[in-house]
Amino acid sequence: MATLHIKGVSKQFGSLIANDNISLSVSGGEVVALLGENGAGKTTLMNILFGHYVPDGGSIEIDGKELPHGSTDAAIKAGVGMVHQHFTLAENMTVLDNIMLGTESLYSLTSKVSTARKKLIALAAQYDLEIHPDAIVGKLSVGERQRVEILKVLYRGAKILILDEPTAVLTPDQTSQLFDNLRHMVATGMSVIFISHKLHEIMAISDRVAILRHGKMVGEVVTKDTDKNRLAELMVGHKVTRPKAGKVKSGGPVIQMKNLYLDDILKDINLTVSEKQIVAIAGVAGNGQRELADVLSGTRQWSSGELLIDDQLISTADPREFLAKGFGRIPEDRHHTGTIGEMSVWENLVSENLRQPPLWKFGRIIDFKACRQRAAELVKQFDIRCKSMEVQTRLLSGGNMQKLILARTLSASPKFILASQPVRGLDEGAIAFVHEQLLDARQAGAGILLISEDLDEIFAVADKVAVMYHGQLTEPVEVRKTSISQIGSMMGGDLDAVA
Repeated sequence: MATLHIKGVSKQFGSLIANDNISLSVSGGEVVALLGENGAGKTTLMNILFGHYVPDGGSIEIDGKELPHGSTDAAIKAGVGMVHQHFTLAENMTVLDNIMLGTESLYSLTSKVSTARKKLIALAAQYDLEIHPDAIVGKLSVGERQRVEILKVLYRGAKILILDEPTAVLTPDQTSQLFDNLRHMVATGMSVIFISHKLHEIMAISDRVAILRHGKMVGEVVTKDTDKNRLAELMVGHKVTRPKAGKVKSGGPVIQMKNLYLDDILKDINLTVSEKQIVAIAGVAGNGQRELADVLSGTRQWSSGELLIDDQLISTADPREFLAKGFGRIPEDRHHTGTIGEMSVWENLVSENLRQPPLWKFGRIIDFKACRQRAAELVKQFDIRCKSMEVQTRLLSGGNMQKLILARTLSASPKFILASQPVRGLDEGAIAFVHEQLLDARQAGAGILLISEDLDEIFAVADKVAVMYHGQLTEPVEVRKTSISQIGSMMGGDLDAVA
């Protein structure tokens, strides 16, 4: 059991104040949720606690002893363990090998594998984290890999566990299992700091909620004394209401996939998306959604089958042709495939529409004045918050980067929109904005394919939902005729959950 005291911690990056005199205490045997908008300072604060950053001011104490600044080794020895959203496991190695990695001296002549195995098995039993030490990590499910990540920090003696967006890639059943594991750990005296944007999960697992806004601690509430609406309001500073899809009569088909295959990844995909319709694909990451998105972005050639746009057969993957035919895309990875980080905000805003008048003159000349003017209009219309349109896009927050992508995509009035994980990692205010824009595009006539692992999102905005499992796609069903629990079961492999 450990007690953590963060006292008056501040951190500034240039003119940006990331943490402003933040104080927070966490006791043994409790879960404290850390909530805030993108850029509120949550990750910076946790990176200071874990020794990645050196604070400009303040101190951190664990069990009454001050923690040295900027030392990950000191943080681990003091009992701090951090599990990041994106797993850092060697997939070709066993569970035991991954857990032992980095725990033994390079100068040791022997490896205490037998002792490590016994310790791992004891920890797994103590914290109800069932895992086989000799299993190859690459063959484990997402939920099992997360157990390995948690066991890895417990093996190193963690008493304070930091979980950063831990349910981002889990099914509802896997999330429920994780929460059961966390409750078991907390009952043994573990302290947990839980970072998430999913308010219903925070309500379900936390004892207290600490809220950051613009780098400051603006509130701390006991979970049982609040609700999701109040937390959302504290987080963004005003009332937030997520839009919901109303019933709209769909039109003719925009895209059709018939018996489409991609190598050994996608198998016999049949799907139609019509005008004024949002069709969602649910599924755990790694089941073929990314590859399907690549096909529908024109960046990957399918092996066989048919792809039709407005009843016209398309035979070759060509991103430029897809854009010309009215395709718009919101890529899964906003940093690497959605934007070019080193380019300016205005350059990213006009990049996909550059060859259209008035941005392109005489068939060969870019009108830079018109480009900047168009970009300025989009910055204002979509409330993209940046110091200047000349700043590099990589310096934007996740929410503002997503607004940029939305502005670029929707301003072209696409007839089809591929929205892949459009709200992943966004706060409540940004989620509401993204959903509102997608629903407006649907109302204007666009057909939308929404790829998401967030079932709350799917059931809020989609008309139909299908599940992708091991590269196969189920028959879409109307959202109002199924339930989150049924779709969650299908995501886990029970494909008969919806009859």
